[in-house]
Amino acid sequence: MKLKLFLFVLLSAFSLNILAQEINCQVSVSARQVEGSEKEVFRTLQTSIYEFMNNRKWSPYSFKVEERIECTILINITERISTDEFKATLNLVLRRPVFKSNYNSVMFNYIDRDFQFSYSEFEPLEFNETTFTSNLTSTLAFYTYIFLGLDFDSFQKFGGTPFYEKAQSIVNAAQNAAETGWKAYESTKNRYWLLENLTNSSYAPLREFLYKYHRQGLDLMFDNIETGRANVSESLKLIEQANKERPGLFLTQLILDTKRDEIINIFSGANAMEKPEVVNLLKEIDPANSSKYQKITTN
Repeated sequence: MKLKLFLFVLLSAFSLNILAQEINCQVSVSARQVEGSEKEVFRTLQTSIYEFMNNRKWSPYSFKVEERIECTILINITERISTDEFKATLNLVLRRPVFKSNYNSVMFNYIDRDFQFSYSEFEPLEFNETTFTSNLTSTLAFYTYIFLGLDFDSFQKFGGTPFYEKAQSIVNAAQNAAETGWKAYESTKNRYWLLENLTNSSYAPLREFLYKYHRQGLDLMFDNIETGRANVSESLKLIEQANKERPGLFLTQLILDTKRDEIINIFSGANAMEKPEVVNLLKEIDPANSSKYQKITTN
């Protein structure tokens, strides 16, 4: 009987190792700009954030270890306002593996410069998506749901909707928060507007782009590079469609800033007839970087 119980516990533990949490997040906290401060609190903070991101269950889905969503969070402390109050920038990167390759495509690369939070050493990081308890955990959870939404959107058209709804609950709960970054009137490029752009039906082509570009484009390029590249080309027309609806949209620029170099690399190997149409489209939706897209035609 004891042997059976032991085997059951062992198998249960083994199963938990196979079905991992959704997020595989590398976390770094830098305080080089803060002179003369006790540094141990920042090491503790880094460990706490790592555990908060990687040990928490964020969705009802089971992920294998190799399926976990790869992301990076770099918190750069710029000012220590008081013993437990800090100003920082938050550098966020989301990567997605490309089918049948060792290549990871960056889906999200953004620096949130409007980040102030409180933290006392060894303080547990508590979070409730419907109640604003901490700007630190609310911000981390918000971007985690954005990561999940973007990733799911890239595998299934509009697959990320449930996660954007979770992010919306966080934004709603933060409307009376003293910290900035959550409200429409504070900026045109903050957490509020990032989510608004992702959930506004007028800009739905940008979410369609995520699916067509990654699932029907990059994921096909190993087996058929021409078909995959043609689908990437078609996906760019969805950005063009959203850009006509609202030129200079925050999310459009964020996508282009993230994908620009990758797109240039993809079409540098295209045939001579294919290049001009793509270059002209890119110059139209991203005129400030026209010279960069011109490189496509010279390669």
